[in-house]
Amino acid sequence: MTYIKRDLENKITALSKEYSCILVTGPRQVGKTTVLRRLMDDNREYVTLDDMAERTLAKRDPALFLQMHSIPIMIDEVQYAPELFSYIKMEIDKGAAPGSFWLTGSQAFMLMELSQESLAGRVAILHMSSLSQHEIYGSGYCPPFTLELSELKSREKTHTPANVAEIYNRIWKGSMPGLLSGKFSDHDVFYSSYIQTYIERDVKEQVQLSDPLLFRDFVRAAACRAGQMLNVHDIAGDVGVSDETAKRWLQVLEKSDVIFFLRPYSNNLLKRTVKTPKMYFFDTGLVAYLTGYSSPDILSKGAINGAILENYVVSELLKSYHNNAKECLMWYYRDKSSNEIDMVIEAGGTLYPFEIKRSINPGSELINTFKLLDKASLPRGKGAILCLRENLSAINSDNYIVPIWMI
Repeated sequence: MTYIKRDLENKITALSKEYSCILVTGPRQVGKTTVLRRLMDDNREYVTLDDMAERTLAKRDPALFLQMHSIPIMIDEVQYAPELFSYIKMEIDKGAAPGSFWLTGSQAFMLMELSQESLAGRVAILHMSSLSQHEIYGSGYCPPFTLELSELKSREKTHTPANVAEIYNRIWKGSMPGLLSGKFSDHDVFYSSYIQTYIERDVKEQVQLSDPLLFRDFVRAAACRAGQMLNVHDIAGDVGVSDETAKRWLQVLEKSDVIFFLRPYSNNLLKRTVKTPKMYFFDTGLVAYLTGYSSPDILSKGAINGAILENYVVSELLKSYHNNAKECLMWYYRDKSSNEIDMVIEAGGTLYPFEIKRSINPGSELINTFKLLDKASLPRGKGAILCLRENLSAINSDNYIVPIWMI
């Protein structure tokens, strides 16, 4: 098994010198525990709340739990004992040294709420996604993706070029460390086990499931619509549940970091924009498995080849920010006349539009919709077409053609 270095490692090390508590959240099996255990020294004690005896003690008597273990400490799967947070706060307020508490958990929304209530100003919260393409195929430092020409050029040195076939190979393989590191080799068995474990350990804690197989069918129905505008009624109809049940189950998938939503961009000057979000999966390998595509070649020719490519691009852009511990204000634009911009990033009070195309030589007409943002209250900056071209190019000085492998 090969260890794959994570871009977030330097940020974890640096923040541990400033904050008494570091909380790393993210979905199951993305490597949170592996990374922190690799970074910790012999002085740090490791405790996992997967151990039922430790979990019971932490819940019933959190003060005694902390007395029984030495600091610095790493507490894995801390979501199982939210009672610990108030007592960790007390230790920090008593003067706990920077880096005293490393926490991990796989229910990001709940953990962020708990930590902000109990540890506001005392905890650095980091989100670890599944592997980015830079982590898998690249090298060196990878900053958040921007349209600064100098930074785009530097990415040519830190990222590995890929043609159309290789991009779909990356999409199909997915981004889970267990597969990419060589620990597991069977793609289908891995994802089948992943879904089963996820339902048994995460989903059942949040909703009552009379039929776990029904939820599995629901995830599959959602995967068929990855990269598209959300239609709750259609997903619910596919599996025979009510719209309200479908909404609750989508919230579970979002809270578990399996999916995320891109909301439509709007302000009071853009009154005719739609309100429906678009849905994406963090891991395209899971989408390929759930939708039954048995090879990268079949996927590249399949009905979802455009939607899953868009999903891959949006998730990779988001990972480039997560891996630098930065928030990304990311939207899409669509108005009631069906004019659409695939993605809009808001940064520094400026809007940056993007089109995502399954093309090697995209036409210049694709940037025409970027002008729709000129009516917004924020100024429009440079734009880009993200596509399957193998080298960096430009339409003009304000609009670039960027290969997807450079994200």
